[in-house]
Amino acid sequence: MKKEVLIFISNGYADWEAGYISAELNKPESEYKVRTVSLNNDNVQSMGGFTVIPDYTIDSLPAQFEMLILIGGTGWKDNSAITPVIESCIQNRTPIAAICDASTFLAERGYLDEIPHTGNSLDYLKEFAPNYKGHANFLEKQTVSSEDIITANGTASLEFTREVLKKLKVMPLEQIDGWYNFFKNGFYQE
Repeated sequence: MKKEVLIFISNGYADWEAGYISAELNKPESEYKVRTVSLNNDNVQSMGGFTVIPDYTIDSLPAQFEMLILIGGTGWKDNSAITPVIESCIQNRTPIAAICDASTFLAERGYLDEIPHTGNSLDYLKEFAPNYKGHANFLEKQTVSSEDIITANGTASLEFTREVLKKLKVMPLEQIDGWYNFFKNGFYQE
């Protein structure tokens, strides 16, 4: 039986931030499968106009899953109901990966204050996460993997996927690096 990785989506989610991760984890040879979770059973529409019927709601999560991935987008001001799920993941040491405004959400709620992390920028976090106190631990990097939390800025879909693949040990490290270089640089260099 395949292990589940949950991707939290809400209206206005940034569909491209989940694209590489979903494609890699859902490959037939992968030991993982991606399932979506949302606040309720309603269809969720992405920024790009894709409509998704969530597999789970926050009230119907499976007892066991391998990682919670929080995708950025325009709806994070209305997603506070996901907080108990995040708390449970932290308590159970289930890895969390957050990109773009999902990282801002974690910053606002203090989850990043004591660990190395990144986000859209330090100034962005100061402006949009007024309760954030982790300034000293902010790193100007595309992604930061710290214990059980991966953070990324909104321009780092490939780097974010690479860190998730590493954390889940989806393939050997050399293969992950080769995958990343292929998609980052393409077939042809200009």
